[in-house]
Amino acid sequence: MVEKGHPRYRSLKLREKILEAYHKGVLADAGIIAHGRGEAFDYLIGEKTRRPAIRAIKAAAALLLLAKNPVLSVNGNTAALVPRGIVELARLLNAKIEINLFHRTPERVKLIEEILKEAGAREVLGTDREELKHLKGIKSPRATASPRGIYTADVVLVPLEDGDRAEVLKNAGKTIITVDLNPLSRTSQRADISITDNIVRAIPLLIKYVKKLRDYKKDELEKILEEFNNKKNLEDMLRLIDLQRMRKL
Repeated sequence: MVEKGHPRYRSLKLREKILEAYHKGVLADAGIIAHGRGEAFDYLIGEKTRRPAIRAIKAAAALLLLAKNPVLSVNGNTAALVPRGIVELARLLNAKIEINLFHRTPERVKLIEEILKEAGAREVLGTDREELKHLKGIKSPRATASPRGIYTADVVLVPLEDGDRAEVLKNAGKTIITVDLNPLSRTSQRADISITDNIVRAIPLLIKYVKKLRDYKKDELEKILEEFNNKKNLEDMLRLIDLQRMRKL
């Protein structure tokens, strides 16, 4: 049991969720490693949402609202941590939800589909019942894409993504939004909008901004995107990762 007064209570509770998902078969071993890596970067940014992340979230909300066929890609870690948030965001955007896994097994796909359905999803793409297509340029199981989802999407939200697939999706003409605590990762560097934040904070904020911006006119949303510079925003985030200063937080 973790006491609420513990200085890292929230972080430890997330760790418990990840371990529970692993024991249930939702996560592969690599999912635990990925979470630990992200946890380290979260510690470096003070375990709170920084201003560059807010700017990226606002731009991401505008982009998703402008999209014709937005798709939210879900892996094991995302399903374990924010299933209800993903479902609510999809509902607000009329977006599709698609399962995509590196360590793909029929059992894991079924478990993640069940989690999303329990969270309120009406339809989940990327299951083994579909005749999935394959994206060119990638040989891993993550090459799969639903014909009604990622394969034909114009904008894809790929939280906790791997660099290879993010690059392939970009080469396929998709506009990529990612949530990745490592601003130096290949995914963050390749994405059009990189949200450097913990997914459990980023998704609720993304929902908040979608609700705030959904009545904006098209030209107003486009202006938000024009004013956003992903490269500069990542540089601003890197400047915040100051080990000496973080020791005082």
